[in-house]
Amino acid sequence: MIKYYFRTIKDEALKEVSDLRTGIWIHAVEPTDKELNDLFGTLALDTDLIEDAQDFFEVPRFERADGATFFFTRYPFNEKREATDTAPLLIVMGESFVLTVVQREIPQFKPLLAGKEDVHTTQKTKLFIQMMQTVTESFEKQLVVLRRNVHKDRAKLRKIGNREIEKFVTYEHKLNDMIAAIVPTNTALNKIMKGNYMQMYPEDVEFMEDLIIDNTQLIESARSVLNTIQNVRNATEAILANNLNTTIKTLTVLTILLTIPTIVASLFGMNVPLPLENTPYAFWLVVGIIMASVSFVVWFFKKNQWL
Repeated sequence: MIKYYFRTIKDEALKEVSDLRTGIWIHAVEPTDKELNDLFGTLALDTDLIEDAQDFFEVPRFERADGATFFFTRYPFNEKREATDTAPLLIVMGESFVLTVVQREIPQFKPLLAGKEDVHTTQKTKLFIQMMQTVTESFEKQLVVLRRNVHKDRAKLRKIGNREIEKFVTYEHKLNDMIAAIVPTNTALNKIMKGNYMQMYPEDVEFMEDLIIDNTQLIESARSVLNTIQNVRNATEAILANNLNTTIKTLTVLTILLTIPTIVASLFGMNVPLPLENTPYAFWLVVGIIMASVSFVVWFFKKNQWL
């Protein structure tokens, strides 16, 4: 599905149009091969990049081809069909248009398309920064939720079971996907700042610098939460190992304590002449020997801090 949006500074609101014109924003959602080929042909774009635009696992980067800047990035998305928590977004900055290509409906753009935010399609650089700022803010919101959940589950460290461990694995996967998307995106933004790939006014430069700073802080925060998860995981492994050792030690001690009466009872249970066999209090003497032996072993274990 391909839609065309247009708004100048004089227009009151963003409107959907049916034709190409200077200053247009073309938004393609899950386009077919034919739609994408026709669109690239109409806009005179490098068709070699069509395959990259359709690759769901395309990494963030930017290229310059045929007078247009191709900016590949990723945004947070609850993907059901692929084993990832981000989806690709391609922003193409042409001489007279802005093209966005997404393979899933992008919820982050709904406020822009619904007119809840001021969008002027004729101001291409500002539109690009708005799009990227929207993506960054969505990552920030996701990180806030992840941080809250991590700290909440961390408080139950000694009660962590399989379910909690699975949660931490999920959190770690989301954070790794987030970092893998933001780091190369920020690198590409820095390259754009240093090069003459877009026409930037002083105000645009300031907004772009703020965007890069936001992304840098987001990366540091995500890595901090990731370190917290790794520390919790290490602590959990240590606790589980210690609990296992304690259990094995307890079972070992119980086995030894139960072995003593078994051996004594087996000796006196043999069908051969034995000491004390004619003694009327033989049973109690045997019991006494067992209790004394067990008591000595318990004292010995406690003395050596084995129990």
